[in-house]
Amino acid sequence: MSAISDGSPSWRQITQCRVCSGTLALPFCDLGEQPLANSYLEPAQASEPELRIRLRAMVCDTCRLVQLDHLAHAGSIFSDYAYLSSMSESWVQHAADFCSTILRKRVPDFVVELASNDGYLLQHFQSVGIRCLGIEPAANVAALARDKGIETLVRFFGVQTAGEVVSDFGKADLLIANNVLAHVPDINDFVAGMKRLLAPGGLISIETPHLVSLVQDVQFDTIYHEHYAYWSLHAVEQLFARHGLAVVDVERLRTHGGSLRISATHADEVQGPSDMLRIIRAQELALGVHSDIFYRGFEPLVSQIIVGFETFLAQCEARGESVAAYGAAAKGNTFLNRLGARAGAITCVADVNRLKIGRLLPGTHIPIVSPEALAARKPDYIVVLPWNLADEIRAVLSRLGLRGSRMVTAIPQLVISEIPICKAKHLRLKD
Repeated sequence: MSAISDGSPSWRQITQCRVCSGTLALPFCDLGEQPLANSYLEPAQASEPELRIRLRAMVCDTCRLVQLDHLAHAGSIFSDYAYLSSMSESWVQHAADFCSTILRKRVPDFVVELASNDGYLLQHFQSVGIRCLGIEPAANVAALARDKGIETLVRFFGVQTAGEVVSDFGKADLLIANNVLAHVPDINDFVAGMKRLLAPGGLISIETPHLVSLVQDVQFDTIYHEHYAYWSLHAVEQLFARHGLAVVDVERLRTHGGSLRISATHADEVQGPSDMLRIIRAQELALGVHSDIFYRGFEPLVSQIIVGFETFLAQCEARGESVAAYGAAAKGNTFLNRLGARAGAITCVADVNRLKIGRLLPGTHIPIVSPEALAARKPDYIVVLPWNLADEIRAVLSRLGLRGSRMVTAIPQLVISEIPICKAKHLRLKD
């Protein structure tokens, strides 16, 4: 996907909350004008003007939802998408573990996943004979799921799509929406659609990065235009209540730097909150999520990280040491574009995703190469941009034989570590 500016309106500014119409009065984090984080360019596009939109997160003074106030049109982001969930082995395993957990508790008749990507999750239900349906707005990604035999509708989800699915397939007794709440511009329509699609006695399972982790670990790079909002449990519960749904349980996950797995049902079917739901509610209250104090002071911490990394790059340059990167992730593009001109010190970024190799990162125009090409360059330092996958990537760098190079992560603080020697032989990267 690329986003070259053609002069047409591609975004709009809002001053009221997209959930409750409260005022967006409290600034949270302003990262300046940035290109769309997944808008990778072909080399021939390098000289063309790129679409840049202000990237600023604000806080609703009523429901406390953190959200962008400059909204890129969803069609310019999600209709042709370069992120493939199956590219991460750890993420596919995470999906498999989730399916196993569900099946120990209940065996659903019909599972629907919203934003189902390339079938990375539904393939595990399908393999045990459970009827599945994916709903995915990116046609190029949906085609990969269909290649796996997973029935997938190319749609943006909302009340209308929910009605079509109910008419054609019936209601879902398990409705999954992992890491999608952040991506939805019309969130009320989306959740109203979930209410319509969920069968009586059915279960909604949602995973979303937790705002508390974002703040505590200064994960500012997870802010980008396709993430319209950043969710606390407090904000999710208010949103669901507006649509006749209720959260009944929550679980902490380590994914994406700290996430919540939220279980919800029809509000009139609730038996009572779980112990963990009560605990996280109390913890958010104690941290001040309901008040202004929790959100103030975040931007100075971002500046400290940027200054520290600029110093690291300047020291490398002074010593004549080379710096490359691994993982052409959206979060890396936010980080690099916030870094600005200094990002030019990074010679290339490696990635296994064939949809990205040969392209340029948005804004910085750093070339994307294969892992093997990175290994041939033997850089002195390799910056892991998707820091949430650092352990997995460390193993990949080891298998590439990058002994002598050092691995770097920048968030929440600069960490430089050795790449271990790979003792196993004949290991291949997933492609």
